[in-house]
Formats: sequence, C-alpha cells, structure tokens
Amino acid sequence: MADITTQNQNQIPVVAPVENKLKQLQDAILAANIPQLVMIAISYALDLRSSDIHIEPEENRVRIRYRIDGVLQQIVEYPTNLHPAVVSRIKIMSNLKIDEQRIPQDGRTEVTTKEGKNMDLRVSTMPTVSTGEVVVMRIQDKSRNIPDLPDLGISGRALKNIETALKSPNGIILNTGPTGSGKTTTLYSALARLNKVGVNILTIEDPVEIKIDGLNQSQVNASIQYTFASGMRAALRQDPNIIMVGEIRDKETADTAIEAALTGHLVLSTLHTNSAVETITRILNMGIAPYLLSSTLELVIAQRLVRKLCDNCKTEMTVDEETLKSIKATLGQADLNGEIDPALLSSMKFYAPKGCDKCNNTGYLGRVGIYEVLKIDNVVRKAIFDQVSSLEIHNLAVKQGMLSLEQQGLIKALNGVTSLNEVYRVSKKHETS
Repeated sequence: MADITTQNQNQIPVVAPVENKLKQLQDAILAANIPQLVMIAISYALDLRSSDIHIEPEENRVRIRYRIDGVLQQIVEYPTNLHPAVVSRIKIMSNLKIDEQRIPQDGRTEVTTKEGKNMDLRVSTMPTVSTGEVVVMRIQDKSRNIPDLPDLGISGRALKNIETALKSPNGIILNTGPTGSGKTTTLYSALARLNKVGVNILTIEDPVEIKIDGLNQSQVNASIQYTFASGMRAALRQDPNIIMVGEIRDKETADTAIEAALTGHLVLSTLHTNSAVETITRILNMGIAPYLLSSTLELVIAQRLVRKLCDNCKTEMTVDEETLKSIKATLGQADLNGEIDPALLSSMKFYAPKGCDKCNNTGYLGRVGIYEVLKIDNVVRKAIFDQVSSLEIHNLAVKQGMLSLEQQGLIKALNGVTSLNEVYRVSKKHETS
C-alpha cells in the first residue's frame, strides 16, 4: 500500500499502511475527518494505478471516481455537507484561493509514495450550478522510466516507419488522437531515442509532464503571453537540432513549425484529430499552403489506448458468425505480411475479461497503444500538393501498407493482448456480445 506525504509547504499527516484502504476511506467519511479523507482518497488512487481522481458534487451526494486504465470507476460517496471542507483542503494543498468559488482554478502539489515515487498532482476546480465545485486531480508519476517504442505496443511496419522518420535531419512528425490517448508518452519515447550528447533538443510543453535529463524543457504560460508559437520562435534562436512543441493549435504555431522544418530542424508535435489522414486536412484548413505541408511533413501517427487483458484470468470467447465475417473482411483489406503470425489468422481465437484479485475483478490490467502510421512518401506528397480528398489519400496509404486503428487493434486482439470490445470501443465500432 502506498504511504504518501505532500511535498509543499502545507504538510499533511502520513497515511498509515492498511489492508483495506476503501474501508479506511469510508471510516474517514463517517468520522468527518477531512484531512484523512483527502489523503486516503489520493493514497487509494495510487494503489489502484489511477490516472485521475474525480470529486463530483450532486444534489444529494458527492461521489469520488477514479479513472483506472482509461475508464472511470465509482469508488465511494460522501454527504454534501462535507464537500466545502474537502474542496478547501485540496485547495490548501495545491496553493489555490480557498475563498474563490466563482471561477475555475488550476494548481498542483506533489506527493511521495512509501516506495519513493514522486507523484505530481495537477488540480483543477470548476464551479457548478448550486452543487459546489468539481475537483479533478490528474496523477503523474514523475519518477517513471520512459518506455521504448516497442514497449508502447508499436510493431511491424509502423515501428519501422517511425524509426525511419526519426532519422530524418529535418521535417515534421505529428502525433494525433484524443486527450488521454498517450500522445505525449509516445513523443517522449521518440525523444529518448534521439537524446544524444551531440544533439540539442528543446521542448515547449503545457505542462512539462516528465523531466528528462539531456532535454531543455520549457513550459508555456498564457498569463504572460508565452505561447506555443512564441516558444517555437524563441527555440529557433537557441541553435536546436530537434524541437518538440506540445500541440499545434493555430496557424501561427503551424507556420513556425513549417519554418523550423524548412530551415533544417526536426519538429515533433501533436494535434487532436480522429485519424492520420484527417490530420492533413486539419493542417490545410488552418491556412497552410499545400506545397509547404507536402514538402515538410514526414510522418503522421494516430493512436488510441486499449486496456490489456489480465493474463491471470482472461478466457477464450465465442464470436458470432456476423462479427467473425466482419473481422475477416476488415483484415482481408490489409497487407498483414510480417504483422501477425499466420497461425493466429487461421485460428481466429479471441479472449474476454473475467476478473480476479490481481486485476481488481475488472479483467483488465494496464493499457497498450494501437497505432495508425501514415508515411509521407512521394506518392502521398503529390496527393497533398494536388489537394486530393482525404479518402483518396487514405486509399493511397493503404496501398503503401498502412494499417488502420481497427486493423491494428484486431491484431492485438488475435494476439490475446486485448478484447474485441476494447478494439471497437476506441475505433467507434459496435460491441460484440
């Protein structure tokens, strides 16, 4: 169990190790012990590998939910009369104004586990109509090691194309996906490969999630007009070889990224789009000239995170004929040479979650990425220059060997890594029975 202490000026009592954190949390609620309630809630979240803690007031109750492996799970409820004190306690921990309840606030604090891990808590409060303030605490493990690209779930042609793009002396590599899909971790993994003594790497982030030796990392600050665009312009004066900018949100940042690529820099960044091909349309819609994009873009990665099946309790499942037919049709459109063991394609075995003590009876333990990687070769460059439709570019990419998110997910399902329901959940398809 994780003992924790805060690392700012407001010291909080250490939570003693217990066998049942949930019971201790319930006891703290019954006793109206606010410091214990808050710290046990954080400690229990760490024990369950949560990425976020949600404290949400409703009309007759306040619920605490944890996001575990990407899915919110309700943990406990407490009476609404305790909520103002809980919010105040969290605000004190994260140096927020306790008397300001009309506007959202953002803060942070740090905790250290018994095992010596440094965890960064990014705290966000937001007022709601008549029910009080919602509090969300994002948990970031500052002491974790950066996984290598294959450890994230990247393999086959996708891995080869990423590795080739990272060897480019200049150009733009874009990583896309929704919030919480692991884009920043993928970029950190790429930077870890590029992080060498003879290379100057600058990052402009919001916020800096993990500090990495060898990288010059900078955090934007909107309150003083230090934005991604201004950070990029400043970075170009710092003699960089490689620049990582947290997100391309507007034309100004996109223009600066293209300028950097044209002047001999490798630029890595993220966008919020649903697929690799849609990223091209999004950049063009910002007002970037097609000839500039086609000459600088090297690679686009679209990604999602799926929950991994618990190896201790996963069970083989029966798939109905209609779903099996759909799976075969989807995989039949792809070039799977070197992507999967042919024996797995023949057997068509899939697995489902069951639940055990090891996985907290969820059937899942951890997450892994699925990746759609669009290599910008000369054929795709010409298509961008000619402003052909997204569908045409997608068809060209498929001919070049690109696998879609769904196809990559199905390969992982056939390998027993995840379930069909998880694949269809992130690829927005129907669920199986």
